[in-house]
Amino acid sequence: MTSLGAFTLVLHSHLPYVRLSGRWPHGEEWIHEAAVETYIPLLSVLYDLTDEGVDFRLNIGFTPVLAEQLSDPLVLQHLDDYLDMRIAAATSDIAYFESPESADSHLRYLAEWYKSLYTMIKTAFNERFERDIIGAFRRLQDAGYIEIIASTATHPYLPLMARDSTIRAQIKTGIRSYERLFGKTPTSFWLPECAYRPAYYADAEHVRPGLEHFLAEQNLRLFFSETHLITGGQPVGVAGGDVIGPYGTVKRRYVLPMSSAASSPERSATTFSAYYVADTATGSQAVTHSGVAVIGRNSRTGQQVWSADWGYPGDFDYREFHRKAGTSGMQYWRVTGKQIDLSQKDVYHPEWAASKVDQHAEHYVHLVGDLIREYAQKTGCHGLVASTYDTELFGHWWFEGVQWLGKVLRYLATDKTIDLMTVSAYLTAHPPTEVLSLPEGSWGAGGEHFVWDNAENHWMWQPLHEAEARMAALAARFQVPDEDERAVLNQTAREALLMQSSDWQFQVTTGQAREYAIQRFNQHYERFDKLAGGLETGKLDPAYANELFEQDHLFPDIDFRWFADE
Repeated sequence: MTSLGAFTLVLHSHLPYVRLSGRWPHGEEWIHEAAVETYIPLLSVLYDLTDEGVDFRLNIGFTPVLAEQLSDPLVLQHLDDYLDMRIAAATSDIAYFESPESADSHLRYLAEWYKSLYTMIKTAFNERFERDIIGAFRRLQDAGYIEIIASTATHPYLPLMARDSTIRAQIKTGIRSYERLFGKTPTSFWLPECAYRPAYYADAEHVRPGLEHFLAEQNLRLFFSETHLITGGQPVGVAGGDVIGPYGTVKRRYVLPMSSAASSPERSATTFSAYYVADTATGSQAVTHSGVAVIGRNSRTGQQVWSADWGYPGDFDYREFHRKAGTSGMQYWRVTGKQIDLSQKDVYHPEWAASKVDQHAEHYVHLVGDLIREYAQKTGCHGLVASTYDTELFGHWWFEGVQWLGKVLRYLATDKTIDLMTVSAYLTAHPPTEVLSLPEGSWGAGGEHFVWDNAENHWMWQPLHEAEARMAALAARFQVPDEDERAVLNQTAREALLMQSSDWQFQVTTGQAREYAIQRFNQHYERFDKLAGGLETGKLDPAYANELFEQDHLFPDIDFRWFADE
């Protein structure tokens, strides 16, 4: 049977740098939660599929700052400790729910269920994946099942960076980390927050290139875009202010408070095709491009997962995220209803949820097939449905989401009318035939830059831009540094990268860990300022730089010269 189109699932994994920067409620425990609830369960599902001979395909990206932490022995030891704490908490709840004053057979059953679940995850982490989460994903890529997507070093908001040298340094550092951890050269790239900046004239004579130009310099072939940057019109879904299921109060990258959404004229371009990205500021009448393609997010499949009105995670039988037991923090309740107060939630039934996972996976696969068939009938073309999500949505926010993903991949792998592909394989089989100019924008609220530059966080950009200029000046000044100078320069570069993380602006805007984000931003700026000041005045402090490296312990092969202006 001839295929009618292709489907590619794209997961974006990112958390800020939190190694040795606090535990609960903010800090390293974010990594532990994501690993226990999302990354390890996802690995288990994917390895189960390979063991069963299911020929699936999946794209998943890890920002280098996250991948470095997931490879760090200290973070992994703390992860093992966290699992022991969860098992102990469930064990304590079992005894509590057996006591006469708190006897509840179903809650006791759930506590035992959680203990078994955490024990299985601990066994998978230590034995099946040999405490090597990144290595386990690397093996799946080596076997051809997944494509791992590269990204910038620390997830900065690139359109608002003042210097092109900073963009180059973020990309080069990210690629070097990728090559070291995953053992190959990447071909696809995730722009943080799907934020794009086209080429423009900085003044009458100087052009600042579009972001695709910097990807082309590193031989990267494609990146991903939010829907409205491809099709025009009003932003939809998350960019239009939507939220996950019934959770209007959840604060996360994909559920942001709505600002005034920008709208642009609709155009004939579609997310069912890949396009080469046009160079729009060359001054030439001809449409030119750098050979880098863009793939847009399919909004219909996206909404099916996170729509407030009909997204799967809001189903009443799925586990409630917000209500947690005061004894242990375990989540023993189900969504129950859209407007039901947390105190009135019904208890969770894993078997009910499992039944809904089957139904929703089948429904999603039918939806993908319908979209591909409809596009083929209308155009006669082989169309692509590209569904992009934050990885942590599955398992962490939507507890049953990892199992749902596994079933979706299993069903699609057997559908002969749909090619289940990685993005690079799709681009090779179906190279773009058109060139498209992209406007500036992101997948944040309103489709623009609001989340990362507003009245609450605008103050961050002046020190960021000053640090960019100082870093470029240092890279120009120290052409042939000695050993001590190089150590200080490279640590200065690390602090600049960590300061540039978009997480600090995001958390201030949403109120999620606001004070923590401000403290972390200021901390990295103060470290940068002290290191850079020593270099500028000739009063080096190599011991301080080495001390900070032992704390940060990431990007060991960074080169400060990547910050030099070209």
